[in-house]
Amino acid sequence: MAQDTKNTDEKVNWLAELRGLSLMLLAVFVFHSLVAKPFYIPSTSMMPSLFVGDRLVVSKYPYGWSWASISFHLWPRGDWRIAADTPEYGDIVIPVHPTRDEDYIKRVVGLPGDRIAVDGGRIILNGQPVKREIIPPIPIPFEPELRCNGNPCLYSFDDYRTRSEQGEPIFEVPAYRETLPNGASYLVIDHTTQSLDNYDEITIPEGHVFVMGDNRDHSADSRAGIGESGLGGPIPLENIGGRAEFITFSLDGSTEWNPVTWITSLRPDRAWTTLRPPLAETAQAPSSTNSGS
Repeated sequence: MAQDTKNTDEKVNWLAELRGLSLMLLAVFVFHSLVAKPFYIPSTSMMPSLFVGDRLVVSKYPYGWSWASISFHLWPRGDWRIAADTPEYGDIVIPVHPTRDEDYIKRVVGLPGDRIAVDGGRIILNGQPVKREIIPPIPIPFEPELRCNGNPCLYSFDDYRTRSEQGEPIFEVPAYRETLPNGASYLVIDHTTQSLDNYDEITIPEGHVFVMGDNRDHSADSRAGIGESGLGGPIPLENIGGRAEFITFSLDGSTEWNPVTWITSLRPDRAWTTLRPPLAETAQAPSSTNSGS
């Protein structure tokens, strides 16, 4: 009799276990949909601010909630928003592609009602060129293991390959510091001439923002048509699923099954880097002077 009692006590209540697991998964889903979720950078479109292999935290609440907030895009598309708010110049946001349930990551450079154009790679905002200054070339590590769609991610920088003072291979890529009207300041890469360097002036509709990648020659953003894998113009605010806040950790592409590489592939200098752009002491209107021309 004692043995039978012991066997009964040791039986697993699978229904209770399944209920507990379901509640835990639901809690994670709700948290990811309403508060914050992780995000992985798979392309070079936001370099030098974001590297391939960066892992981020994206907050879901800064602009309110919409269908785009729901993890895995399980909710049907719609034009509704709850507790709606508008991004600020310089925010890094997560827009969903207009026709595919695919998350992009871009920077807000134009707000509702702004007139925006691009001329020779330079943003023209409300008739004035955005302030843009030449800075020394940005050193970018040579990381041949990084792959984007099966190709080396950094192949477009091959012309700028050199060696550091320590003799290590690096890229030194021409860059600029761009400052938007509210003082938001960040670095951009613009090193070639291509079709997206010019974009005819439009007025951004109410309830929309214009977004661009910081790597201006390699970003499918508001400048690019949907057929070019771009966002096809200004983005409806209900299509924005959150704001990038900070980097949690970053891997250089050399991670393998060997546990040692889980440590050696870390980029320690990128962990906990904020993604909110610093603001100049005095916000300036777009300037017609261009030290970066």
